[in-house]
Amino acid sequence: MNEKLIEEAKLYIQEIFKDNSDGHDANHSLRVYKNALQIAKAYPECNMMVVALSSLLHDVDDHKLFDTKDNMNARQFLKSHDIGNDDIELICQIINGVSFSKNKEKHPETLEGKIVQDADRIDAIGAVGIARTFAYGGKAGRPLESSVQHFHDKLLLLKDKMNTQEAKKIAESRHLYMEEFLREFQKESKI
Repeated sequence: MNEKLIEEAKLYIQEIFKDNSDGHDANHSLRVYKNALQIAKAYPECNMMVVALSSLLHDVDDHKLFDTKDNMNARQFLKSHDIGNDDIELICQIINGVSFSKNKEKHPETLEGKIVQDADRIDAIGAVGIARTFAYGGKAGRPLESSVQHFHDKLLLLKDKMNTQEAKKIAESRHLYMEEFLREFQKESKI
């Protein structure tokens, strides 16, 4: 893997997300990258560079954050680093397959896409997922109860939507942690 390119991608996401604090920030992308590499280790046949770049760049054109078309931010970064057109198209295809709201019942066609989608979904559950839910809810002006409803609408569904066996193992304990949190929240929030 081209470590210099990966470091430049990390610097790029630090810059592009510098003013974001709603859970879709550079640290989220770095955790997705870490999750993706952890999952990918179980699949030596995957293209690690594609997994790495797709996971790092997966939110640089997110419609909740940017008003870009056709993965403009990702494409500009990749073109400026002499990534070939076939790899750029594959990376953009993977990025477009990550979003839960746009891909609820769709599964990526490539192993690399499955890994990156799983890595992003893993960051949405467990302790970090809980923190991100309330960070985003606060920014969006949601009351606590609406953020809790998000667990039932999305987060508790993710464990069973993982594509890879490796991600399913990771998701299991994070899912159990969220269930315990919700039991405690319900107990403490009774008025």
